[in-house]
Amino acid sequence: MRILANDGIDAVGKQLLEAVGFEVDTNHIPQDELAEKLNAYDAITVRSATKVRQALIDACPNIKAIGRGGVGMDNIDVDYARSKGIAVINTPAASSLSVGELVFSHLLNGVRFLYDANRKMPVEGNTNFAGLKKDYAKGVELRGKTIGVVGFGRIGRETAKIALGLGMDVIYTDLFEGPATLALTLSGGLVVDVPVKQVAFEDLLKASDFISLHVPFLDKPAIGAAEFALLKDGVGLVNASRGGVIDELELIKALDAGKVAFAGLDVFDNEPTPRQEILQHPRISLTPHIGAATNEAQERIGVELATLLIETLKK
Repeated sequence: MRILANDGIDAVGKQLLEAVGFEVDTNHIPQDELAEKLNAYDAITVRSATKVRQALIDACPNIKAIGRGGVGMDNIDVDYARSKGIAVINTPAASSLSVGELVFSHLLNGVRFLYDANRKMPVEGNTNFAGLKKDYAKGVELRGKTIGVVGFGRIGRETAKIALGLGMDVIYTDLFEGPATLALTLSGGLVVDVPVKQVAFEDLLKASDFISLHVPFLDKPAIGAAEFALLKDGVGLVNASRGGVIDELELIKALDAGKVAFAGLDVFDNEPTPRQEILQHPRISLTPHIGAATNEAQERIGVELATLLIETLKK
């Protein structure tokens, strides 16, 4: 069996695959060359960069499995692949903590203006120190504030646990009925159940001091003009799920009007070429789609992906 890890795979996962006799190629093949070259492989693993659409699937009838290192599979035509007898697998649990921690990197960044201070201190720090100190003197604490989590799957729950550990109140909305408590593991192995509250989406928008989005790709933005109108003045928004979940043009309007105090974005419309208005906005904290990009998460993803591929291809 030959496997193309087109967007890479952690060394531990590669070793697991090779230990059972699979050949693993980690050399990246550009998207426009895949239809020709993928026929030399029995399976492909991807992250978010490589797209596996119907045309590619049709061009490569030899493919037996498609593996997605991560959660969302909107870069794969999953139903079509499965209709052709191709196994499609992903690793939904492996990166949850890493994404949750990135959400709070953006939140802590936002409430203390680090996104702006890190831009201006190198330029003005030695000439306008007092002025910058005054500009950033009205930070707020997260403790005691309400965070609304939109989408309460694995990543949403991990984000909520971090919030609870910081002393925040957690409300959430989801398409399915969710838990009334989350179990937090404290130092020394002590486990405590902490209350969380499920509410309607509109109620979450109205009540939250901060909002974190954890939903799959949608046909239209979850937060557009109508939803921005419902938000508290001065709310902070973080999107580490999918580009398009927040209407970016409406976000810019809300930031300029002061409706939204700041935004943290790890994902964007038009990746990998986000809008310049977004990239240059003074009240947006930016990262380049790195939610799962920690050493620990990548090792977990690699191991889980390898294990699933072995189970699938050894049948």
